[in-house]
Amino acid sequence: MSDEQAHGELVARSSAESVDVDDLAQQLVASAVERQVALTGEGGLLTTLTRRVLQAALEAEMSAHLGYDKHAVNGRDGGNSRNGSSPKTVRTEIGDVQIQVPRDRAGTFEPQIVPKHQRRLAGFDEAVISLYAKGMTTGDIAAHLSQVYDTDVSRDLVSRVTDQVLGDMKAWSARPLDAIYPVILIDAIVLKVREGTVANRPVYVAIGIDLNGFRDVLGLWVGPSGGEGAKQWMNMLSDLKNRGILDACIVCCDGLKGLPEAITATWPAATVQTCVVHLVRNSLRYASKKYWQAITRDLKRIYTAPSLAAAETEFETFAQQWEPLYPAMVRMWRNSWTEFIPFLDFPVEVRKLIYTTNGIESLNARFRAATRRRGHFPDEQSALKVLYLAVLERQKNRPNPTGQIAGWKNILNVLSMTYGDRLGLN
Repeated sequence: MSDEQAHGELVARSSAESVDVDDLAQQLVASAVERQVALTGEGGLLTTLTRRVLQAALEAEMSAHLGYDKHAVNGRDGGNSRNGSSPKTVRTEIGDVQIQVPRDRAGTFEPQIVPKHQRRLAGFDEAVISLYAKGMTTGDIAAHLSQVYDTDVSRDLVSRVTDQVLGDMKAWSARPLDAIYPVILIDAIVLKVREGTVANRPVYVAIGIDLNGFRDVLGLWVGPSGGEGAKQWMNMLSDLKNRGILDACIVCCDGLKGLPEAITATWPAATVQTCVVHLVRNSLRYASKKYWQAITRDLKRIYTAPSLAAAETEFETFAQQWEPLYPAMVRMWRNSWTEFIPFLDFPVEVRKLIYTTNGIESLNARFRAATRRRGHFPDEQSALKVLYLAVLERQKNRPNPTGQIAGWKNILNVLSMTYGDRLGLN
């Protein structure tokens, strides 16, 4: 038989087996519906099938260990032999399953499908961690598993399951980074964390865009209560530098106090870009709501101006219009002007990338969704665990923290004209 014929026969046999499995599944479900048998829970169809499969696998493991099947003649007087079984309950994604783990007289049997001391199958832990990453509390998850799968799970167990990610989180937080990032986005989110008493704690987050245009969450850092400050920004930026970032071309932030100075102290050649969206949002804090539409319209003329000179002209017009009514708003723009204007030197493609920290704002929205149901966190580690899982979670048809920037090749061409030597592309 030729290789092609053998391959065709294998494909046909695999297809037939697939159809048989589908038919069998349909027959089982139809039979369960007809007999009014539940799918999950004690005596449920899936629970019973899972128990039978696990039990058969354990018996097969014992046969392989001893060298003969159960009740086989060649096993008589052959030395080691079966010695009954021990009951065991394992938690699965469909509920608790009762199995009998076979024993041997020599006590040398080590089951692999359900190892000794293991009380949960891997899928159960993955399901719990996924629910935790979606913002459900330990109590929510315990109640959910009890309602859906008819299995009692303590909040402490849920916490222990999610703690499995702590080792990975520690390694992720210390992983080496690239020597240079064309763009870094920085922001902070405030969470309630207990430190003796419950207090508002800033959590700093940084996203880097590498030379291939891929976004990456570089790290998360919990700061002390009392708000953000230059010292805390220096600690965060120093950590990024110690992990390998020697240079950053453009660092986008929202004008947080002390941050621009900390950035230039860490990477002297970096261009600091204040987030325009934050500037507009902060401007509206000073103004009556009835003027918001007019103010945002006038501000848009400034940040969409074709050149720096045109932006300056538009700003003077804006100041003449609004400074008599809202002098603090105009003063804020004057104080932020140096960090506002860098993006005006670039074409539209690059402007869209660096004039706003929307990329990190999207991540912060995900963080808020994951933490909304929690009144406060018992410690820093618990807070970071939830945020770390939110970073890793991939949501279908939703923006995710990682992925390549659209139109990156055109953007990189523009950046290389300005930062070519620093990017190391020549």
